[in-house]
Amino acid sequence: MSEAQSPIRVFVVEDHTIVRQGLIALMETAGDLEVVGEAGDGRSALEMILESKPDVVLCDLAIPGLSGLEVIKRLQDADEPPRVVVLSMYHDPVWVKRALDAGANGYLLKGSGVKDVLDAVRAVAAGEDYLSPGAKRAADADPLTDREREVLTLIAQGHTSKEIGAILDISSRTAEHHRARIMKKLKIGDVAGLTRYAIRTGLVDENLR
Repeated sequence: MSEAQSPIRVFVVEDHTIVRQGLIALMETAGDLEVVGEAGDGRSALEMILESKPDVVLCDLAIPGLSGLEVIKRLQDADEPPRVVVLSMYHDPVWVKRALDAGANGYLLKGSGVKDVLDAVRAVAAGEDYLSPGAKRAADADPLTDREREVLTLIAQGHTSKEIGAILDISSRTAEHHRARIMKKLKIGDVAGLTRYAIRTGLVDENLR
């Protein structure tokens, strides 16, 4: 890094202390990165990120308080939203897709190498998008369309095809067609199985059903 070049300012969000400390140590030895803050829960993270205004946020999705997805979404309302790299154990295509839709600029699976983490932070800080090979495969493998995810969410919430049709302003027959395609794509033959899938992939909160 040249004397005239400012370091990339990074904020780390991770609820496991030992993992967070390891990430911070990695950033601090990189030479061109500066850790400007850390948090172990979503609410603290959001407040501190808005105050410290980092260039890049390295964020887990499974954190207490506000979820990582909610933190990412709310950061998009900032005057100058930071760039975001997700570092997560979630490899399901739905999670990768939801993180990118929420505003994430990069996605790494936990288990990625040290170089991958540094490359992701640097690429995202430079205005590029970055998906690790595993995350890219997951994103490319997302089997459902946006409309099918909407229908699946409503199915998992207990709505009938007639109710889904009314909510989405489509016919109940069209809702039934969506249901059939979802079952075929996911290779799941009943509503209970679809509901478990929706919960597992974060489309619905089990406690709010």
